[in-house]
Amino acid sequence: MGISYSTYLANADRTREAGATLGRLLFAAQLSQPLTIYLEGELGAGKTTFVSGMLHAMGHAGPVRSPTYTLVEPYEFKRADGTTLNAIHMDIYRLTDPSQLEELGVRDMLVAGTVLLIEWPSQASGFLPQADMHIQLDYDAANAGRNLQINVHSSPAVQLLQTLQWQYSTSP
Repeated sequence: MGISYSTYLANADRTREAGATLGRLLFAAQLSQPLTIYLEGELGAGKTTFVSGMLHAMGHAGPVRSPTYTLVEPYEFKRADGTTLNAIHMDIYRLTDPSQLEELGVRDMLVAGTVLLIEWPSQASGFLPQADMHIQLDYDAANAGRNLQINVHSSPAVQLLQTLQWQYSTSP
């Protein structure tokens, strides 16, 4: 079922825009199950910048900071039809033991209408829900931009990625 999409992002603004495109799609989607998105890349690759674009496109007005020290930052968005979309941004880089996820209540977060955005999922291999979408951001030193690779592994994520590909292929 896995399909993928890749593109080059010339700067932080393009990284934020790519995140915003995905955020608009997520905001419009009716998620009958939780959606788990892994975000990977070296320090400074743009993971939080991408998430910032997503969250602002969903309706968050304030700053988006990496939850490196808090580990979890929840966001709630009300749609015009009265339904709620929850986004939970996690940065688990500083976990010393993957079992600490139990203390964070990750299982309780797995409800319909929730998007889990998990930075550094490799820190808790085997303790996280399976990824519906895997986002890889790699710094391209030669061009001073980022390479974005998105792989999807579930039906809802496939539908989102197909829409994302269509939007990017038809934009100027």
